[in-house]
Parts: sequence; C-alpha cells; structure tokens
Amino acid sequence: MPAFRTIEVSNPDYERDNLRFITVKTPNLKGRGDICVYVPFDTRAGDTLPIVILLHGVYGSAWNWPLNTGIHLQVDKLIKNKELPPMILAMPSDGLWGDGSGYLPHSHLDFERWIVDDVPNAVMEVIKGAKKESPLFISGLSMGGFGALRVGAKYGYRFKAISGHSSITSLAQIKLFVEEHLKDYLQKDIVDEDVLATFRQYRDSLPPIKFDCGTDDLLLKYNRELHQKMVQEGIQHRYDEYAGGHEWPYWAKHIMESLKFFSEQL
Repeated sequence: MPAFRTIEVSNPDYERDNLRFITVKTPNLKGRGDICVYVPFDTRAGDTLPIVILLHGVYGSAWNWPLNTGIHLQVDKLIKNKELPPMILAMPSDGLWGDGSGYLPHSHLDFERWIVDDVPNAVMEVIKGAKKESPLFISGLSMGGFGALRVGAKYGYRFKAISGHSSITSLAQIKLFVEEHLKDYLQKDIVDEDVLATFRQYRDSLPPIKFDCGTDDLLLKYNRELHQKMVQEGIQHRYDEYAGGHEWPYWAKHIMESLKFFSEQL
C-alpha cells in the first residue's frame, strides 16, 4: 500500500544531470512538500544504495543544494572516478514555513517528521536503488546544519552518521536570519531547542558526528563553544575549521568532506 495519498515524480524524458523531482502530500505538512533527488547514472532497480538527506538553510528550498553548489555534478564525477561509492542525495524543502521552519515541530505542523519519515519513505517509493535496507545519513548547512545535527541525534538509531556545516547550534541563533518571532518556533513545554542538549539527551545512541565552520562565519563562536563543550563532556565527534564565511562557495567545497565521512561508515 502506498505511503502517501498522492506522489508526483518528474518525467525522465525531461530530466537533466541525473536529477529527479518529487512532490508528495503529507499530513505532517498538511499539504505538499518537494524533494530534489540525485540518482547515480547507472543505478538499477535491484541496487541498494545509501541515501544522504541534505538540508538547506533559511530562505531556500529543495533546489538549493544542486543549483547553488552543483553537488550532483561533483558527486557524479567522484563516483565515476571511484572516489565515492554510488549514493542517492535527497534534498527536500524545509516545509516552506516563514523564512525557515527550523526543521522543528511547531505551528501545528511537523517539519521534523517530514524529514525523518516522509522524505526517506517518498524516495524509497519511487527512486531506483532506494530501499528500506539503504544506509541513511543526514547533513545540512546553517539552519539545515541545526536540523541535521539535532534530528540526526534524536533519531540516531536511524542514521549511520550525521554532519553539519556552519550550523546554528541553538534555536535562538535563528533570529540572526529570520523575521519570525522566536516564540513561533517553540513547542509547548519546551523552552529552547539546542544541539548540545539533544546530544546529551541521546548520547547513548548517537551516530558518528562531524561538523565544521568557516573562520569568517558569524556562527563560528557558537560552533567553537559546541565543540569545546562536547570535548569536556566526552562526546565523540570530529570538528574542523576552514577559511571562508557563511556562503555557498564554502558549502560547495566542504560538503564533499561530509560525503566522504559518510562513505567511511559504510
């Protein structure tokens, strides 16, 4: 039985560069959500490939990763050169609430379950090589880094590894980017959503963690603080800093390191 009432998939005759598009209706969004998917060039129906969910930042949507970084072209080249194993990239919208949903449940919508449940289920339903047995990974940038680290930790039993780039590390930092009120993001009986607090709560089931930040990034101090506190508390992780700011050229370059980190977990 199909997992969704409606699911619409792009026509292969008009697709380019191994990108596909999915629109699916889900109760979690009380409407439709979009997913852009990269499928390796020679994938067959019987294959079982890893699925990497990539989350965008504020202001964006499902097209951000491929059309601002060319990630699908980079990955295609690395797979052909055998520098990466074949993998599917699932790049969903965040639910398109306000300037950015934060990938949290709020406003009577569940942007968290959209990512954790609906996105992999939709991909498995219509994409060759995506199976229930497919290893699952998650990464993201800025708000998407916040979503990937927090959701990936909370549902660590589902993900083989998680990563974040230039990540918001606590919900209050989203006010650096959005015009919506912070109170609109907060769930009942929860004062704040924080990556470190999530790591603490689920530390017994955390998957391998990697995150990085640019040395000219406005979120650098928050990422350094997260790293230092994780070291103090003995939470295993990898943290890196590189030249660059809160910008697409930085993410286009360093997302490749996350994909290689993920491939090491296979």
